[in-house]
Amino acid sequence: MNTEKKQLVLNKGGEKYIFRYEPGQEGPLLDALVACATDPRTDFDWFDAAVLSFRLTQSLIGQADQLLYKDLPLPMQTSESNEDSEDLE
Repeated sequence: MNTEKKQLVLNKGGEKYIFRYEPGQEGPLLDALVACATDPRTDFDWFDAAVLSFRLTQSLIGQADQLLYKDLPLPMQTSESNEDSEDLE
């Protein structure tokens, strides 16, 4: 079984931080961000961790939206809704 790997990448100055993870392993990824932010041997700080965790959250929201709305039809414009919008002007 070949599972899809995902990654978050942060370029900071001359350094590049790459965090690879499998779907469903976001918790350990967040733990790794915390570990890097608290490690005095790296220039990776709490702001960097926040940026990557925000990107992770946005990605998860996008995936959830795709799952929730994949089978829904596109909204249709009806003549009734067109008439309502004209009345509001």
